[in-house]
Amino acid sequence: MKVALSTLLLLFSFYSHTVPLKVAFVYVSPPGDAGWSYSHELARQYLENTFGDSIQTKVIDSVPEGRKAREVIEDLAKDSDIVFTTSWGYMIPTQRIAEQYPNVKFEHATGLRRGDNLSTYATRAYEARYLSGMVAAAMSKSKRLGYVAAHPIAEVIRGLNAFTLGAQSIDPSIKVEVQWTNAWYAPDKSKKLTHALIDNGADVIAHHVDTPTPLQVAEARGVYAIGYHTDMSVFAPNSHLVSVVHDWGKIYASRIQSVMDNTWSSTDLWPGLKQNSSHLTSLSPKLPAEIVDKVTAATAAIQSGALTIFSGPINNHRSRQIIREGETLSDSDILRMDWYAQGIEGDLRFF
Repeated sequence: MKVALSTLLLLFSFYSHTVPLKVAFVYVSPPGDAGWSYSHELARQYLENTFGDSIQTKVIDSVPEGRKAREVIEDLAKDSDIVFTTSWGYMIPTQRIAEQYPNVKFEHATGLRRGDNLSTYATRAYEARYLSGMVAAAMSKSKRLGYVAAHPIAEVIRGLNAFTLGAQSIDPSIKVEVQWTNAWYAPDKSKKLTHALIDNGADVIAHHVDTPTPLQVAEARGVYAIGYHTDMSVFAPNSHLVSVVHDWGKIYASRIQSVMDNTWSSTDLWPGLKQNSSHLTSLSPKLPAEIVDKVTAATAAIQSGALTIFSGPINNHRSRQIIREGETLSDSDILRMDWYAQGIEGDLRFF
């Protein structure tokens, strides 16, 4: 007896999903209770709450970028249906393992490389960064802001640039000093650099590292601070102004659902304020009503497309015009950003 192809496909779909879908995650740092890896951990928990027994998740954390990451990703690929690798430095290992395991789906956070079974995803956190720069400038008396950053990759540089441009929309004379930890998770180095930035006159601290240490130092030193990745208000109850947060839950859920529906395809997801995948949270009651109104208006303008952050005229740190008036950077240019906006000082590194 011949069985119709459509019937076979339906049977395959049914039997392939009667067992839990095996979903794996690789984190670059301990998830803890704040920061980048914790934001992904919250999303993993969201998946478990959303899909229940239909999925089975596994996490390997504190995985260094490099050879160790390749070993971990390959081990997970042997017993997973889909693997989420959540750090920039996992890009090449993820691509190579994806080529070796064509029947496994791979999703890489913040990366640029894709394949038949390899997708990429990120949030347009630079949009909310711009808003947080507005807050920082409004609360600064010294007109100097400090920024603790991990690595000079495009993701970090565009966030720093957006923060600076947002600050300059409130006060064009604002300066932002950046210093680098050379590691995503380096609490001791972050502490040392935050102290140095405050000693140099910064009275608001922002950061792009996977630790709340900069906020804790700001709290101890009596200056303001802005959280990143997750809500960090608890770490600096007196100093915290606002946090820029990611919400990965719906992104992950959409990708898991596509696997279950047999509709998964390689793509690049980059939602932002409009989709609420990256936004501000826990605005301090210390903020003047005037700045809250300005931030609210800017949020609506970004969401509607009326305000595009990287539109000219914009100069780089050498005072050379990098974006002409009337021009707007393409997503491709933003993804590969390798210049610093005018007003940024400190250790200006390039990748």
